[in-house]
This record gives sequence, C-alpha cells and structure tokens, in this order.
Amino acid sequence: MIRVAVIGASGRMGQAVINELASATDAKLVAAIVSSNSKVLGQQVDSSLRYSDGSELTPEAVDVLIDFSLPAALADNLQLAQRLRAAAVVCTTGLTSEQQQLLDQAAATVPVLYAANTSVGVCLLEQLVTLTSACLPNADIEILEAHHAAKRDGPSGTALLLGEAAAKGRLQQLAEVSAGVRTNGLRHQGSIGFAVLRAADIIGEHTVYAAQPGERVELSHRVSDRRVFARGALHAAQWLRGQAAGRYRLADTLQMEQHLRQLLNEI
Repeated sequence: MIRVAVIGASGRMGQAVINELASATDAKLVAAIVSSNSKVLGQQVDSSLRYSDGSELTPEAVDVLIDFSLPAALADNLQLAQRLRAAAVVCTTGLTSEQQQLLDQAAATVPVLYAANTSVGVCLLEQLVTLTSACLPNADIEILEAHHAAKRDGPSGTALLLGEAAAKGRLQQLAEVSAGVRTNGLRHQGSIGFAVLRAADIIGEHTVYAAQPGERVELSHRVSDRRVFARGALHAAQWLRGQAAGRYRLADTLQMEQHLRQLLNEI
C-alpha cells in the first residue's frame, strides 16, 4: 500500500487525486496539504483526515508526494520531500528555468518525476510529435492549445512540452526556434509558434500542426474528464516509489523505448 500526500489538495486537481485515492486498493491518502493561509486549513477532508500544511508529517508516514500546487510553492514543496525522504511527483505547470534547476537539485537526494501533463495519451503524443517533426523536416509547425478561463499560464506547460518534442525531432532546442505566442501574421522559416485559447470550462486540448504545401498532419489530444490526470499522477507515484534518487519523466514509467525496440524487432 503506497502512502500518498497530496499538495495543493484544495484545488481542482488536488481534489481529483483525493477522489481517486478514495477508491484505490493499492494506495491511500495520508495527508492533504494546503498553504498555511488557506481558508480550508484545519477543516475535515474526510472522517479521519484534516487539511494541513504538512509540518506534522514524518518520514515514516509518507512514500510519495503528488504536487498540483502553484509554481511559487515549488521550493518549499521540494524541501518537504527532502525532509520526508519521499519521492515527489511534480505536476505544477508554468515553471521557470530556475525552478527546473530546483527539480534537478532535489533529484540529487530523492526521486523526482516532473510531468507538465500526467495524461498517458499526451505522453504518447509527445513521441509522435518528435517522430513527425523528424520525418517532415521542412514542414511548418504550429501548436494550438485551449483551456478553461481560469488557467493562469500560457502557452500551457503541455504546449511547451510538445514544442520541445517538435524541436527535438530536428535536433534543436525550443528556445532557439520558438516564436512564442504569435501576435501577428509574420512567420519565419523553421520557427515554432503557439496559439492560446482560454474559454469557459475546457479541461485541455492540444493540436500540433505539421504543414507543408498541399498537405498537413494534425496530431491532437483532448481531455473530457479531469480524472485522466489524477489517474496518471497516481500511476507515476506508484512507479516512482522505490526508484533511486534522480530526475524522471512520465515516459519512463511507460517503458516506451523498450516497447518500440520490441516492435521494430518484430517488423
């Protein structure tokens, strides 16, 4: 039985993970962590658990932290993981390069898995985008993402992940070719641009366009149920428990490279 502490427990995704844990047979919720100034601090989560700031936790109580909080809390959350000697699944989007370095530093002492999107489908899409970009090196690549009206960052962490996958297919870095969110109609050859839509209660939609004269390839992923992300986060937590200290990706949990090698051997 894996013991899970959820950070950002009062938010949309924190609640989704808690709901999934309520019906899980191989994992249980041991802490629902919120900020020290949260209005739900001290309130009941269920009959046996209250929302807390995590200060009461001991290393014996927690196996894995699942973090769906805000980027500003990342440093404190990673310090908590290190204090508890617990693995950390970090699902917070909109991280800066400095915050990515914090992940690397924490990974020197505890297992850290960063996933801008915990959907297994998005993980697969990432691989397909890299392959498409490599096979169509002259195609124009644009990425469209849509989310609910309250989402704070844009482009989304998933859109940037897909941009990195497209750049990787051409042996480039996204920082070298990104046009950011396009604000005019000009396009420079080889650039990767983003379009952002924020409306109503859209959970998450991403489409990568690889277009060349006369044809285009569209690779899309749409989410209709937020539980997809909660299930993916739990999948990552269960895999990460027991791993050595280090930095991991969701793709590592799926053993995709191993599956591809087996498939290629059979073709």
